[in-house]
Amino acid sequence: MKNNEKKDNCTDFTGTWHIYELEAWDEDYFNMDVQAYIRLDPNNLGVFQFGFVSGGIDGKLVDSADGKRFEFTWDGNDECDPACGSGWIRKLDKNSLEGEFRIHLGDDSTFLARRAK
Repeated sequence: MKNNEKKDNCTDFTGTWHIYELEAWDEDYFNMDVQAYIRLDPNNLGVFQFGFVSGGIDGKLVDSADGKRFEFTWDGNDECDPACGSGWIRKLDKNSLEGEFRIHLGDDSTFLARRAK
């Protein structure tokens, strides 16, 4: 199966979401370079950036006690150093979600985001 033909697509989560709260970092940091965001495509791939942390996402939909959520791993950079980690998101309503980013051997933080207009 090719990367762009992944099954169980994440259409409920598709789109760009602006991160407006990160538990571990303040807004001065997470919006320092660009408006913090996470973007997911229908093929379960995506990208994100907050502060100087950015990466590519590869994930899948899973059933959890709170309903459907999108769990992912990511690979990218943290202040120009290679970094990787994992995370998840779940919808709170049509236009908002919550989730968590984990940096392997580093910090982790929950976050809140709204659908970009």
